[in-house]
Amino acid sequence: MLAQIENLVKLQAVELERTRLATALRTLPAEVAQAEAALGAAQSQSAKASDALSREESLRTRLDREIATHRQKIARFRIQLDSVKTPDQAAAIEHEIRFAEAEAERLENEDFASLERSEAQEAALAAARAQVESLAVTLENTRVRIALRLKEAARELAALNAEREALRPLIESDVLTRFDRLCGSRGSGLARAENQQCTGCRMGVRPQTWNQLREGELLTCDSCFRLLYWDPAMAPAPTPSDAKPKPKRKIAKPESED
Repeated sequence: MLAQIENLVKLQAVELERTRLATALRTLPAEVAQAEAALGAAQSQSAKASDALSREESLRTRLDREIATHRQKIARFRIQLDSVKTPDQAAAIEHEIRFAEAEAERLENEDFASLERSEAQEAALAAARAQVESLAVTLENTRVRIALRLKEAARELAALNAEREALRPLIESDVLTRFDRLCGSRGSGLARAENQQCTGCRMGVRPQTWNQLREGELLTCDSCFRLLYWDPAMAPAPTPSDAKPKPKRKIAKPESED
């Protein structure tokens, strides 16, 4: 293989690695954003559970106050019941007592239901806070890991750039211009010919072109327009049928006896 083709092959490997590295780096901020979003959602859930718990506590405080008010009414009505003088007055006071007792019982049931809800919300709040702590650790670990990856990528990119700058002067300027243009439009500027096909687009190569490639020329694919080359190292090993048959040994005939 000609030295220029070898340098092009190396340059394309460098360019592809630079592209792969750049693509990988673009995904790193998304990992941080995803971890931040997960933590934010957990924090929001924790805040909602805490607010719900506070509302239930406020509700029970109000219920306890209203229950106490009804109990006080019942106590006053019972005192008044001892001093009534007519059956109608007694009936009216007893009605008020029954109403206050019913209200007190209803409020006590609400208070008990609120207490049950609070127990469930306390468990939910504890789980949400544990998740917040776990996701906060995950976010911090993600940030540390990505920071290390960015430093490592910077070193890799510096090495690739150095190799790239060393290879480019070894390639003819017009070939390099075509290579750069193809890399920008097709992602790669060079393709190997194999089995009379362009490995870049899988289109067939004309027989004359195939022969020229096998002679070490750098040509252009008629289909994808990539620079086309042939690597003798990729040539298949000769099959047994390709081997020349060995000449047959002549067997001398025995002389006839007189």
